[in-house]
Amino acid sequence: MKNIIKITLVSAFVGLGLVSCQSDLTSLNEDPKHPSVLPSENLLATALFQSSYYMDNPSVNFNNYRFFTQQWAETQYPQETQYDLITRNQPRNHFNRMYVYTLNNIRQAKTNLEKEANTSDVKANKLATLEIEEIFVWENLVDTYGDVPYSEALKVDEIFSPKYDDAKTIYVDLIKRINDVITTVNSSSKGYNTGDLVYYGDMSKWVKFANSVKLRLAMNLADEDPALSKSTAESAIAAGVISSDLEAYKFKYDGNTFSNPVFDNLVASNRNDFVPSELVVNTMNSLSDPRMDAWFTKVGGIYKGGVFGELNNPYTNYSQLNSFFRSSTASSNLLSYAEVAFLKAEAAARGYSVGDTASNLYNIAVTASMNENGVSAANTTSYLAANPYNVANWKQSIGVQAWIAMFNRGFASWNFTRRLDNPILVNPPKSNLSSVPYRMPYSDQEYVLNGANVKAAGDKMGGDKATTKLFWDKF
Repeated sequence: MKNIIKITLVSAFVGLGLVSCQSDLTSLNEDPKHPSVLPSENLLATALFQSSYYMDNPSVNFNNYRFFTQQWAETQYPQETQYDLITRNQPRNHFNRMYVYTLNNIRQAKTNLEKEANTSDVKANKLATLEIEEIFVWENLVDTYGDVPYSEALKVDEIFSPKYDDAKTIYVDLIKRINDVITTVNSSSKGYNTGDLVYYGDMSKWVKFANSVKLRLAMNLADEDPALSKSTAESAIAAGVISSDLEAYKFKYDGNTFSNPVFDNLVASNRNDFVPSELVVNTMNSLSDPRMDAWFTKVGGIYKGGVFGELNNPYTNYSQLNSFFRSSTASSNLLSYAEVAFLKAEAAARGYSVGDTASNLYNIAVTASMNENGVSAANTTSYLAANPYNVANWKQSIGVQAWIAMFNRGFASWNFTRRLDNPILVNPPKSNLSSVPYRMPYSDQEYVLNGANVKAAGDKMGGDKATTKLFWDKF
């Protein structure tokens, strides 16, 4: 990992056009337009873009979350929907994007921030922004791979082969870090005026986001450690989580410097590789879901989904993702108000004290998703009347509705399907695996650069396989 990080960091600096001109002979040789020390706001902006773009990327070369939840089908090359995770090295590509391009930039930003001129409040807020974003990325890594390098990671001048930390131990530490960092925030002061491409220095929103990440961690612990899950979820909600679409964690693309990754894969690539799957279309058809009008085109007057994992999906024969998903400026909404509302509904269904009933929170969550997708209040009311909360089978009720609401938000959807086991995902007949994926295998490069530690981690988990469940995925 050490060599990868150093090489890629150099490439990132060159790519930004920030090459050092500094000489030890005299400060007169310093070029203010090409600083030798990258400002922390630049490093933050790079980390935010990299994490958002690649967590949300639908490319077959990266995380494949949308295939893990079986919401997208492929038209020409079905290998990824047949769970071939080797040919295109998806585990390596996502691992490197999160560690090298994201976490490493955040860590460097923390170091560079110490040398920058700020008032004490602003400096504390900037450091808190970096810390919260780092925690968010760590959660993605743990929930994608399981045990990962954590306590010894990114210390490239000290540790050549970092150990893999226990995933639950990381979870507990992330919760502690959230609790600690929130106490350092002064919401009446700004954070980063530039560089913060999500909340633009609004620290009250960063705090709500941090509590929402804490809630997500808490709910993933529900079956593994109910007591810790309950206390953590209740404290997160009491402290204040995302409560409107305006507070959602969205990376906003301008369509020029940054373009939405779905746009890049559906439009800019000039390829027709993806259609909505039969499972998602049939499920939404059965529920008379009005979001289909916003999301999909019709074929012969009906919505028709592609067969998942099969090479029999001619693009023009099936419904397609319509203009709603094809904008270059659409945001990557990686922790939405709808997701937080569903997490709160699940917490209430599990008996946690969250200040409302599961039924009401379910209605709020579904309504939030409808609002995000431009569905009218009348159609939302009709949908809820036809598809009410089912207290006797709450996992199915919340699980299916959250899975639909998280369409095109693959990572969030994957957390719900793994935790609630709804909807039931069937392994495709031509799958390369014995079941649907429950985790991403480790990067193949780790077996070259950090072989003993990655092998020990795989053995500890029960095998470095996509079919090995994470510690919190009990059922």
